[in-house]
Amino acid sequence: MRGQPVAVISAGASGIGLTCARALAAEDYRVLTLDMDEDAVEAFRAEFGAGTAWRCDVSDAGQVEAAWGDLVASSGRVDLLVNNTGIAGPQQPVEEIGVDAWRHTLDTNLSSVFYLTRLVIPLMKAQRSGIILNMSSSAGRYGCPNRSPYVASKWAVIGLAQTWAMELGPWNIRVNALCPGSVGGERIERVIHKDAEERGVEPDAIRTIYQRQSSLRAFASAEDIAAMVCFLAGPGGRMISGQTIGIDGHTESLANWLDD
Repeated sequence: MRGQPVAVISAGASGIGLTCARALAAEDYRVLTLDMDEDAVEAFRAEFGAGTAWRCDVSDAGQVEAAWGDLVASSGRVDLLVNNTGIAGPQQPVEEIGVDAWRHTLDTNLSSVFYLTRLVIPLMKAQRSGIILNMSSSAGRYGCPNRSPYVASKWAVIGLAQTWAMELGPWNIRVNALCPGSVGGERIERVIHKDAEERGVEPDAIRTIYQRQSSLRAFASAEDIAAMVCFLAGPGGRMISGQTIGIDGHTESLANWLDD
């Protein structure tokens, strides 16, 4: 008998990750997370049960390996990995970006994807099934000025998804990249306020600009992303692999223009 499916979500104790966790739990997944925020980890355990969350900086390969043993011991299987961890990184012209800021952004957004995926693959190969979803961004398809480290990391995880889909397809392991546009909530509001401060304009002006980047003139929601995760993890996603899937209302531009 095939046991309860298990989903691992990096940075799953808050924000988009938590919304995905709740949606997957409603689909009868056992959800596990690795997250840096100790308070959020405790809250996740309170909601989803003991042994479901570990405090871990997934940008650190050593911490990932140390936590992975406990995670695998608690479940014995992983059916879905959502590489969700990400930070905005610096919002500066390329010549002003510090080396440490560059490295930190790529370690968090890109290297963490490698650190987790390399560990989950042996389990999925043994099962001869699995789903891996890399969280990219519209900026991973079109670029975005003054966001070089973020864009570099998000383009890269698309390439990894396409490469891993080729490598892992013979084991019935599907790999895709998700590309949300701007997602309404606390994180985008921080980005908007920082951008507004740097430009010397009001946050409402920047918010309007960001919304106009989408044909639907609206931000996506965390629930929109969770719905796509559940679809790809379900029977409807059986033949979807190696794809870059936009959840953005159709991005028209990421130029952050202030005219017209």
